Parts: sequence; structure tokens; C-alpha cells
Amino acid sequence: MESMLFMIVIIALMILMMWVSGRKSKQQQTAIQDFRQSLKPGDEVATSTGLLGKIASVDQEKEQVVIDSEGSLSRWRIQAIAKPPIVPAYVHDDEVDEEGNPLPEVENEQDDSPSDSSEQSSKADKVRRRIQGFHRQDHICRFPRVGSC
Repeated sequence: MESMLFMIVIIALMILMMWVSGRKSKQQQTAIQDFRQSLKPGDEVATSTGLLGKIASVDQEKEQVVIDSEGSLSRWRIQAIAKPPIVPAYVHDDEVDEEGNPLPEVENEQDDSPSDSSEQSSKADKVRRRIQGFHRQDHICRFPRVGSC
């Protein structure tokens, strides 16, 4: 009796998981379909293969779009169109310290305290060493096959 109850609970959980998964995928399909139906010229898009550009024209009957990518026009099936990727803000290595924290702004005024300037120069040296491939005074070659070490 106890094993029968356990089996019923397991089967019920499996059915529940399948129902939740199916519902979630149906919502995603609906959102993608709404996005593709709302495409209009000038919208920025990406293709499934990674081409980025703007919509030049849309033909909903043939399910095709024409994408303008830096002056080059190409025709795509509407199923290959996705939302463009979100490009994160770029931060150069010279602007952060070894832990990824932003470096303090350097002011044009000269302070009388030499410890602050030496501390800032030591941070700049650490960043410079990191860029060149040095870590804790140990030389680590980033490109051993190129022979740049």
C-alpha cells in the first residue's frame, strides 16, 4: 500500500512538471511569435547565425525580411530573426584595478602628500603589469607559441 502511494505521488509530480514545462515553452513561443509579427522597418535585430542589422522591409505573407547590415542588404526567413543581443558597457583594463574596481579619478591639482601619488602610481603599475601578463612578480606568457615572451 505504501509503495503504491509513493508511485502515485511520483507520477503526479512528473505530470505536474510536464505541464509547467509545456506552459512555459508555450509562453516563450507566443512571445517570439508576437515579436516577429511586430517587426517593422528600422527595428534592430540579429539573426540566429549572428548577423546584426536593421530591418529594411518585411513581407509577412512570404515570411521574409530584408536586413540592412552596414549597407549590405540580405533576405532572411522570419524564423531566423531574433532580438539583438544586449551589449554590455565596455571598460578598458586601464580603468580598473586587479579586482575589477574602478581606479580613482586623477585630479590635475598636485597634493603635498607624496603617499597618495605613490599609491596611485603603484596601482597603475599593477594594472600595467597585469596587462603585460605579469602576476605577483611572476612572468606568465599569454601567447607561448607566438614567441612574444
